[in-house]
Amino acid sequence: MNIKCLSQYTPEVANRIRELLIQLSRSGKDKGEIPREWFEDVISSPYHDLLIAEEDGRILGIACLSVVMGPGIKKNAYLEDFVTDTTVRGKGVGSQLWDAMLSWARSKGCQNLEFTCGHGREQAQAFYKSHGAEIYDTNFFRLPL
Repeated sequence: MNIKCLSQYTPEVANRIRELLIQLSRSGKDKGEIPREWFEDVISSPYHDLLIAEEDGRILGIACLSVVMGPGIKKNAYLEDFVTDTTVRGKGVGSQLWDAMLSWARSKGCQNLEFTCGHGREQAQAFYKSHGAEIYDTNFFRLPL
């Protein structure tokens, strides 16, 4: 298996990532096509990357990471989407992606990896805890713009 940062947009990659995001969604609903511009923004940004785990040309998992900065936190990495295909869960793909995420964050000078995990995702939470993550009690807010 190979883990790399997305470096080029293709419709095939976009469709596969869309399939994985459907698996990640609680509702299992398709939120539609991911705009090519999103991929291009991620590829060109020094503060964002989409890590892709693939084997034999098939994308098995993804992790979308960003650097967030503030005067109080300095630099942290934020994990937005992290998913492995249901057919490979429990086979080490997630652990390899996790290690790649930590390496990515350290290479950017980040002090922490932060992320959310929804209620009812016991398997995901067990994975995170088994990899050393701790629950940080806070409230997550969202304001549509």
